[in-house]
Amino acid sequence: MKVLVIGSGAREHALVLALSRDPQVDAVIAAPGNPGIAQIAHTEAVDASDAAAVTALAETLDVDLVVIGPEAPLVAGVADALREASFPVFGPSAEAAVLEGSKAFAKEVMESANVPTSAARVAYSPDEAAAALREFGAPHVVKADGLAAGKGVVVTDDFDAALAHASSCLEVSDRVVIEDYLDGPEVSLFVLCDGKTTLPLAPAQDFKRIGDGDTGPNTGGMGAYSPLPWLPAGTVDEIVDTVAQPVVDEMARRGTPFTGLLYCGLALTSKGLRVIEFNVRFGDPETQSVLARLNSPLGQTMLAAAEGRLDEVGPLEWDPRSSVTVVMAAENYPGTPSTGDIIRGLDTVATLPAISVLHAGTKLATGPSGGFAPEDAVITKDIAETGDIVTSGGRVLSVVSLGNDLDDARAKAYAAVGEIKWDGEQHRTDIADAAAAGRIELASGYAAPAPQAPVLPGWKHVYSGKVRDLYIPADAADAASAEQLLMVASDRISAYDWVLDSEIPDKGKVLTGLSLWWFDQLADVIGNHVISSDVPEAVRGRGLIVKNLSMFPVECVARGYLTGSGMSDYRATGSVCGIQLPAGLVEADRLEPPIFTPATKAELGEHDENVSFDAVAKTVGTETAEKLRDLTVEIYQRAEQIARERGIILADTKFEFGTLPDGAIVLGDEVLTPDSSRFWDAEGYEAGKTQSSFDKQFVRDWLTQESGWDKGSDTPPPALPAEVVEKTRARYIEAFEKLTGETFPG
Repeated sequence: MKVLVIGSGAREHALVLALSRDPQVDAVIAAPGNPGIAQIAHTEAVDASDAAAVTALAETLDVDLVVIGPEAPLVAGVADALREASFPVFGPSAEAAVLEGSKAFAKEVMESANVPTSAARVAYSPDEAAAALREFGAPHVVKADGLAAGKGVVVTDDFDAALAHASSCLEVSDRVVIEDYLDGPEVSLFVLCDGKTTLPLAPAQDFKRIGDGDTGPNTGGMGAYSPLPWLPAGTVDEIVDTVAQPVVDEMARRGTPFTGLLYCGLALTSKGLRVIEFNVRFGDPETQSVLARLNSPLGQTMLAAAEGRLDEVGPLEWDPRSSVTVVMAAENYPGTPSTGDIIRGLDTVATLPAISVLHAGTKLATGPSGGFAPEDAVITKDIAETGDIVTSGGRVLSVVSLGNDLDDARAKAYAAVGEIKWDGEQHRTDIADAAAAGRIELASGYAAPAPQAPVLPGWKHVYSGKVRDLYIPADAADAASAEQLLMVASDRISAYDWVLDSEIPDKGKVLTGLSLWWFDQLADVIGNHVISSDVPEAVRGRGLIVKNLSMFPVECVARGYLTGSGMSDYRATGSVCGIQLPAGLVEADRLEPPIFTPATKAELGEHDENVSFDAVAKTVGTETAEKLRDLTVEIYQRAEQIARERGIILADTKFEFGTLPDGAIVLGDEVLTPDSSRFWDAEGYEAGKTQSSFDKQFVRDWLTQESGWDKGSDTPPPALPAEVVEKTRARYIEAFEKLTGETFPG
């Protein structure tokens, strides 16, 4: 695939980099590009807003996809001209691009689509603007009604400054928008659209003000970071469901389908989620950090959007590391910037790992720029020579890092920034600082959304547990009468009876893959509920179509080693679940024979409680209780032997059993995964101490030892750092590969 990227900024540099990583992309051409892009891709001179010139260039190059970066070409109808010439284009039509070009139109669309946003007034005169400013009170929000290249919004407590900005907007437009101020932290979410289907990217947060602590005038953006460790789980799904998809549906209803990138700028306010603004293209500088983390092939995904096939693309895959972008700006920005200053240190930074330097306001010097000077003149500024890279705009460079967490990413980014120098250079020093330090707080009263199960064709969602989502066929009346179920393992992770806001990438695939492998290993001992793993693409690898069993209301736990709640019970009573054990046992001692220690099934957010065998017998009958006990111990012993042969100790595990219509008892749910079992490394095993485990121990340790969170409180646990997420993911995958002897398919 040959891709043409239109634009010349750091956003386009980030797009070119990401497209170049797609194995199906053979060539990327940027027009007009910049000196940084020219180092990694071919560039062509073109007026980006000249529809005829861009179309002619696309025809000459015979490209397979055109990606339009800036807003001006979109409003100028460049995408329309390219589509008329039969080119697949990622970018909306001029009519659809009015969603950014007119704040008043965007408000109208949001009202029609019932999208939550701030109250607003459209003023047509300074007197009307003054009245609206007084109505809403400070802080005042004034937005130019038209494209503003990132500088059309003023937020100020100063009434006179707000009115002056409104008046200046009315000098170039017939209207200006005055809005109610939105409290709470802001979120930027990019959503890919193909006219009917939406697909979100990872959320980010940017920094608009020029100075540290959000001081000084607004800019086009001085930095960004992604992901957002403080963002409640389910927020992205909520934004898609309540904002992006309704807007795309409304645009289609109006006959102006939206194809391209819908930028949703939002605030998590005390009144709930609210839209601040829409853009119709990738935002700068958030794009730099978001695309740095994208593992999925960008070119193929954009082509699917351009051709109306986004429903064929599954969830995108992301690098679990954090990314921080620091914008380096010219002297006097955001006023009239100094230009022509030589940029030094770029070669040094090019050797740094996990760092990208993306160009925006740069150009190549074409000759000595000092002109004639007398022999006795004092030269106070270096003279650029041909080939030097010099400043040519306000925002000059974006320095983008990847790190294990935000602290690591910040350290790498600012170390690189320190190597790059030019006269008058300025940058913020606090990008992502508050997030890294855990100082970002949601607005008082903000209700975090519940995690949303994906919508799947042919299936109806009926229940979500801590980790799993359950579906019934779309034509089934209810779960009780459905013959089949679709069981999906999410990437959610729970600890201490809390479902955390953070997710562990690929965890759902590990749980599902291991369950299938164990079902095969145990087939001669007991049957299971699996019908097929042929599931909708969005949950492929994480979902199983299963028989709808009549489940027993008990967790069947087998313990071959003394640890966890069993050890606590033993220390207090000398027994576990009423089973008396020998005196003098220590942590991780082996139990011969293994014991059956059932537990109740708790509701979401509640804790499973150990019960005695007699309690189980009263619930399901003595004969059935004995069958469950014997099956539990037999399956454990078989699995323990298999695991030990592979260098893993199966310390304990829990099974869930159900019956088929003919009364046969079979295994249900997951089986022998890191979530349902305690796996230890056999090589390092030593009784009397805590063992190294193949599960979420990194999560538990960080929560109780490093995060400062009190697990005994009613306060939800904090989001996990990227390093803890990645270590936990690696541990899950290691368990899969050691047990199965196979490479994790990813």
